[in-house]
Amino acid sequence: MQWFLLTCSLAVSLFLATDVGAEDGETDAATRRQQMITRIDELIEQRLVAEKVTPAERSSDSEFLRRVALDLTGVVPRVHVAREVLADDREDKRIQLVDSLLASPQHASHLANTWRNLLLPSGLSTENATAATGMQRWLRTRFASNLRYDNLVSDLLITTEGDTTGPALYFTSLELAPEKLAGSSARIFLGLQLDCAQCHDHPFDAWKQKDFWGYAAFFARLQRPDPINLGQSAQRVVDLDRGEVLLPNTEEVVLPKYIGGDEVNKNEPGPRRLQLAIWVASRDNPFLAPAAVNRVWHMLFGRGLVEPVDDLSPQNVASHPELFRELTDYFIATGFDLRELLRTLVLTETYQRTSRRLEADLPPTDFYAFHAVKSLSAEQLYESMTRVVGHTEPKVSGSGGESLDAERLLFLSKMQSPAGSPLDYHSGILQVLTLMNGSTVTERTTHSSSPLLQAIHAPWLSEPQQIERLFLATVCRFPTPKEKALLARELSAVESSERPAVLADALWAILNSAEFGLNH
Repeated sequence: MQWFLLTCSLAVSLFLATDVGAEDGETDAATRRQQMITRIDELIEQRLVAEKVTPAERSSDSEFLRRVALDLTGVVPRVHVAREVLADDREDKRIQLVDSLLASPQHASHLANTWRNLLLPSGLSTENATAATGMQRWLRTRFASNLRYDNLVSDLLITTEGDTTGPALYFTSLELAPEKLAGSSARIFLGLQLDCAQCHDHPFDAWKQKDFWGYAAFFARLQRPDPINLGQSAQRVVDLDRGEVLLPNTEEVVLPKYIGGDEVNKNEPGPRRLQLAIWVASRDNPFLAPAAVNRVWHMLFGRGLVEPVDDLSPQNVASHPELFRELTDYFIATGFDLRELLRTLVLTETYQRTSRRLEADLPPTDFYAFHAVKSLSAEQLYESMTRVVGHTEPKVSGSGGESLDAERLLFLSKMQSPAGSPLDYHSGILQVLTLMNGSTVTERTTHSSSPLLQAIHAPWLSEPQQIERLFLATVCRFPTPKEKALLARELSAVESSERPAVLADALWAILNSAEFGLNH
């Protein structure tokens, strides 16, 4: 069975590599990208003109730098990068910056974090940290190679054993329950909320109860390889040659059926999951590409062109329908290239608008007249803080012998926000106390244990240079005259031996500020 799955997986990859978008291969990628960038801005501008809304100005270089670094790599840029970008006077410097961020190892890690959180919404716990690390590594490897998105999804759907132990956690975390896997995979990969049709026909949509259970039937034959003595196989799955789902409260067997399509031909070779994977990544599936486009737009702008982001039902109309259609076509034409989609979107004037608006009544966020402020994810906050204040060594070992960062796991467990819009602020008392008094911040905002403070207090740096470096390291900008005057006054009011403590207090205050904790 395993050799058959591997052979079929390779066949799927070879087929998809020559599938959608091949006819555009001769078109110059840069020209095509610029045409799409221009078109996005045109369609957004048309809506603004129709609504008589004036768009915000272009973001400053420091604002754009921090925003795009957090969105593409999940971490604030280093001081030397901030200096280089702010001193660069080339017209294409933002293009060069975006290219460098997309080529960095942090980009693949950030996308792996993002999709792992989608697949494992309960977050990282100490109990499943080892398996989640395997999933993270599997995702990061594929994002680093810029694997086509349709191939990535199909590979995950047919995961079974070997080095795919990590992604198999997706199936085992949902208890291998066909109905749970159906609802989850439909939302994540197809942008469809089928759950309401589990018990009855969907009251507001076209989906029927048999549509749900026909899709769930693709997962009916999953099983752990040894349910009595799992051992190291706890997160592995295999496909049996038997197993069906029944329509609730009946004895009626529901056969596998593609969403919006036909039942699977009984004579088709291979396990049901393989048949599903081939359909998901094929031309016959109208859901994968728009769902991916809407999710990437949501990542960058804080809301999707369709909201909720996982509900692309016909009744749920996009805020910019023509833009959504054309952007989906572009994604397909470029070979399901997530990296190219991200590059195109962040280079639009729509994305590059400032988040600073002085009006009392702001226009709706789906006008995209300004860039909405987003909350940082727990991973973004941790990675940014540790880049600023330093990082500890891993302190515990996983069940497989690999090193796990105990401090990171503890921080993420406390700071994970409930599911919701990134435009909303979800933190409560626990999160605030963790930032104000937790070891991640307090232990390394003291001069004796902070690499940043020790570097800032070097004797060859003048006082203005120390203040400047403090702001560049944290909020990616130079301090304002008011900020410089305030810190200079505080430094001059104490003995030289006490000045490191003043800088430590300033660092603590910045790390706990809204400017640091939000993406704007």
